[in-house]
Amino acid sequence: MWKFLVLATFVLSGHCFEDYLEENGRVVGGTEANRNAWPSQISLQYNSGGSWYHTCGGTLIRANWVLTAAHCVDRNMNFRVVLGDHNIYQTEGTEQVISVQRIFIHQYWNTNNVAAGYDIAVLRLSQNAVLNSYVKIANLPRDGDVLSNNYPCTITGWGMTRTNGQVSATLQQAPLPVVDHKTCSSSSYWGSTVKSTMVCAGGDGIRAGCQGDSGGPLNCAVNGVYYVHGVTSFVAASGCNTYLKPTVFTRVSAYIAWINNTINSN
Repeated sequence: MWKFLVLATFVLSGHCFEDYLEENGRVVGGTEANRNAWPSQISLQYNSGGSWYHTCGGTLIRANWVLTAAHCVDRNMNFRVVLGDHNIYQTEGTEQVISVQRIFIHQYWNTNNVAAGYDIAVLRLSQNAVLNSYVKIANLPRDGDVLSNNYPCTITGWGMTRTNGQVSATLQQAPLPVVDHKTCSSSSYWGSTVKSTMVCAGGDGIRAGCQGDSGGPLNCAVNGVYYVHGVTSFVAASGCNTYLKPTVFTRVSAYIAWINNTINSN
């Protein structure tokens, strides 16, 4: 079985994120997104020693709710989200910073086995975001929707630009076509590691998600409207952009009922 690597990023002892920055960093194989191109994207940050550090992405799905990966928030830390951001190391005047009031992780999530699935969480914010041209609520797919093989989608995030490489200061994007479950679960791809509640995308050996992209969206346009079909979960431990090992996402359409029930009950 292929080893896998979850894509949260945490500061190493004695170092801060700025030590790993690259001037023109990007999602592996991607390009810098246009400012305001993905207004539902958030930066999930945690506090360490009085400073805040980016660790994961996420998506605004209600005015005071964010969707992210369970492995991003399954440790005891003080989290906040930054909305309307582009360069996470500069103040540009469009940002909204809101603390995370409560974290809801799927009840079947297993910290020690990301391949079991359920890598999904929702965060209740301490207040509503102000919706504007820089901060918008994302569209989620219908319950059970599954995209066809090679369907065009886009990953976005501030993650590392290559395996064990630099973190991007500015929001990046990369095209990642869907690899359907039949293909992705074949022996030449991920085999039984991937479940039907996951979405595979990419695998060309060039473009991929990487550490720091976790929890962020896989954006797929359906009839001209973008929907968040995936939550970035894991890649092969042999390298973020390993050939025939697509980036694996939690399939959002498999968890619509859980998302709605959690929000409506809290």
